[in-house]
Amino acid sequence: MTVDAAAAALRALRRAGAVVMLPPDLAPRDEAEGVAVQRAHAALVGADPPAGFKIGGTAKRMQDYLGITAPMAGFMEAANIHPSGATLPWSGGYGVECEIAVRLASDLPPGPCTPAQAADAVGEVFAAIELVENRYGPPPMGDLAAIGVPTLVADQVYHRAAIIAPPCPTWRALDLAAITGRITVNGTMRADGTGAELLGHPMNALAWLANSATAHGFGGLRAGQVMMLGSVTPPIWLDAPGSVIVAFAGLGEAVLHLG
Repeated sequence: MTVDAAAAALRALRRAGAVVMLPPDLAPRDEAEGVAVQRAHAALVGADPPAGFKIGGTAKRMQDYLGITAPMAGFMEAANIHPSGATLPWSGGYGVECEIAVRLASDLPPGPCTPAQAADAVGEVFAAIELVENRYGPPPMGDLAAIGVPTLVADQVYHRAAIIAPPCPTWRALDLAAITGRITVNGTMRADGTGAELLGHPMNALAWLANSATAHGFGGLRAGQVMMLGSVTPPIWLDAPGSVIVAFAGLGEAVLHLG
């Protein structure tokens, strides 16, 4: 496998709207190769260093849903991080997730990290929506057995966009493990979960990310980057345009309009 060729092929598939299944000679064989292709892809789109990272499969029920046994992480482009209230064009294959996100105030170098060290690096916390996209075959989530986890990592783990609420100035006074998040689509509450879904506590998830293969591959997490720490609910797959609200008690709400 040639990393640059794999990244170029992935980019071409994305631009064509085709299923992201790389040919055998270009498909990454393990997570390390997946991260290498991901970083080469980030460079192709002018996102190295990226504006942030997302974690996929943080919650146990998300891992069960995806058929994986550990989280995965992908980079995010600045152009795909939007403030609450954003309107994005509708496309089929979209889903939405109920997330907690942070913005770093200081760097987290790649390597072992405690939750306390992770929390000390955080400047802002907010409710967030991740817009995810099935690029992997039959709805709703594609054929992951055929695509393979390394290619999923290379392709940013379903990521399409992030929508972040205004930061909560009093987040350090909140019990981030206990707060409940709810996701509403077109006025109907579809799912809920607590911050404890994120490896027991959102800062556990950030600590995991700091020592992840993706963080190592990109040279660490940097001040100013946004980190999507994972969904407290399984994704809600959409069959039509509309409005989505994610609200966490004490953190506020993020709003996305698709249409």
